[in-house]
Amino acid sequence: MKGLSPLKKFQNIYRRMLRKVLLSAASTLVAAGAFAQTFTGGGGPIHDLTTIDIPLTVIGLIPANIDTIGFGLESVCIDLTHTYDSDLEISLVSPDGTTTLLVAGQGGGGHDFTNTCFTDTSALGIWQGSAPFTGVFRPQSQMGVVNNQQNGNGTWFLRVTDTYGADTGYVNSWSITFGNNPATAQIVSATDLPLVILNTQGQSIPNDPKIAAYMGIIDNGPGMLNHVNDSFNSYEGWIGIEVRGNSSQSFPQKQYAFETWDQNGGNLDTMLLGMPKEHDWILYGPYSDKSCMRNWLSYALSNDMGQYAVRGRYCEVILNGSYQGIYEITETIKRDGDRVDIAKLTLNDTIGDDLTGGYIAKIDWIGGPSWQSNFLPDQTNPSNNVINFQLVSPKAGTLLPVQQAYIEAYIDSFETALDGPFFQDTTIGWRHFGNERSFVDYFLLNELAKNVDAYWLSTYFYKDKDSKGGKITMGPSWDFNGAWRGADYCNAPEVADWHYNEPDYCACDMPFWWKRLVQDTLFTNNLQCRWTELRSNVLDTAHIFHYIDSVATLLNQAQVRHFRQWQILGTYVWPNPSPLANTFQEELDYMKQWIIGRLAWIDANLPGTCYPPVVGVAGANTGPHLRVYPNPSAGQFHVVSGSPIEEVTVTDLLGKVLMISHPDAAACILEVQTPGVYFVNVLSGGVLQTKKLTVTR
Repeated sequence: MKGLSPLKKFQNIYRRMLRKVLLSAASTLVAAGAFAQTFTGGGGPIHDLTTIDIPLTVIGLIPANIDTIGFGLESVCIDLTHTYDSDLEISLVSPDGTTTLLVAGQGGGGHDFTNTCFTDTSALGIWQGSAPFTGVFRPQSQMGVVNNQQNGNGTWFLRVTDTYGADTGYVNSWSITFGNNPATAQIVSATDLPLVILNTQGQSIPNDPKIAAYMGIIDNGPGMLNHVNDSFNSYEGWIGIEVRGNSSQSFPQKQYAFETWDQNGGNLDTMLLGMPKEHDWILYGPYSDKSCMRNWLSYALSNDMGQYAVRGRYCEVILNGSYQGIYEITETIKRDGDRVDIAKLTLNDTIGDDLTGGYIAKIDWIGGPSWQSNFLPDQTNPSNNVINFQLVSPKAGTLLPVQQAYIEAYIDSFETALDGPFFQDTTIGWRHFGNERSFVDYFLLNELAKNVDAYWLSTYFYKDKDSKGGKITMGPSWDFNGAWRGADYCNAPEVADWHYNEPDYCACDMPFWWKRLVQDTLFTNNLQCRWTELRSNVLDTAHIFHYIDSVATLLNQAQVRHFRQWQILGTYVWPNPSPLANTFQEELDYMKQWIIGRLAWIDANLPGTCYPPVVGVAGANTGPHLRVYPNPSAGQFHVVSGSPIEEVTVTDLLGKVLMISHPDAAACILEVQTPGVYFVNVLSGGVLQTKKLTVTR
């Protein structure tokens, strides 16, 4: 293979391995006298946040070559002590470097793996057991990938990784057994999804930092099958890859963040599977989401609503020769003309309009530079919880103190206006700092999906330059894997109630924004109008179900392989709600039934009133139709016009001007503190009209 790229060498090796496995299906290669042979290895200490490889040398294995048909690896047994088992990730590494996961993130706070054995034929998965896991279990990945016609003689390793601090342990011993009932492996010879092949050269993928790996993508186009021995035609080259996520890190199907690299390890902007060029990407594996589409559905609906959300493409992944199931390659939330289209802030932008944008921030788990809000999450029930904001773009290394101070002050001004007594005022209230349509759409999508992470985790917002209309804009929406009846906490399985107002612990970490916004009559009226509009198109039940059915058709073949690899249908995986689905279709049916109920509940319970459009009488000189209500008023009153309102002035009976407002909208809310009789003068559609208003307090 002289002259070939490392990635091409890997592809050729993988193809030869596949051909050998397929060939072995046609003939028995094991000598007639083969029998079970067990080899035992030693032990070693398990330290916090480290990986150890404990060797076991196999000598005299007969026959030497191992396969999935006649003779090969049958079982692996381990015995170790460790507090808090779910900290551990345990894998088997064969002499040729092939790695297979035995167990990861199982057992919760239980202790030890005592005489725990793994075989592919056990009826009980390791995820169905409990500490100390004494007995025989199916591993979390396919052991048969090591039975790839390699020579079984050589050094094998038990690789044990401690993923969290505060708990340690010791491997007492471990063993491997070869015999005539070898473990098998799922071979993906062809798929109708793009095929992603990853090779880490025997390295485990850490949480941080990224390691170098090779990646090839095969995508022959719509309606075409993709075969493992086809040429890489969508991408071929280096990447830097690491594990990502929080709760999902305990899942056997890992989530990955990766960068496309050049040969020197530098970032290489690349178009992947038709998505605009970038170097930052995500491989999202829907392990706990048995519909495999909760994120995809949410992002598609957001884009249909006119609010950008990341794009993605489904694929199937083979990692170091082992099938990993369905994944989705998605964009990350980035500032550029094809994604979050706001100005690029440079080190030269320190004054004036240049300083005002663009920024992307989020509310999320603490990680990296952050600052605290000056406002408690719940103004009516103070707690020790605080809201932390993090800046996503610009990154910490490319941000000046004056820029950090500006965006902190701007967000504080927004919160101060929202918390203040004139928060509903369309001129000096929260709308002066926030893009109302984005808040409306964000609220409706996340409440419809009852997204358990909404408002307090993975909550992004951004601000462009003032000259480009820069206000706080909610989004892009992100992280819906626990939405659409996807979680069993925060009252998520119920079709009733508002997520922003949940009594569960989720609400303790939400900013006060949403409880305050629903006290704004104009905001709730706009919610109602927008909901009515969306229910006739984007959020029509048939439109939502069309997306679900189309993705189900796309994944129809791949989901069979996915759930053969991850045998979790009918089994609880955190945070699945009950009842558990026993089939892929049943999972979709449960989700659809929930959506029908959720839509009906919001139809009946969404606050606000959507007033029909008001128009002037044809040929009249009185101008657009004008309403001032309630009248008499307790102080707060609404002004609604048939045309955008240019100016509202409130005067007393002597003509003294008490208030001037320039709402630049067809409706606004104003307030007069002192009882009396007033004139409300409204300039709308170029016509000035006056209404008398009585305030009684």
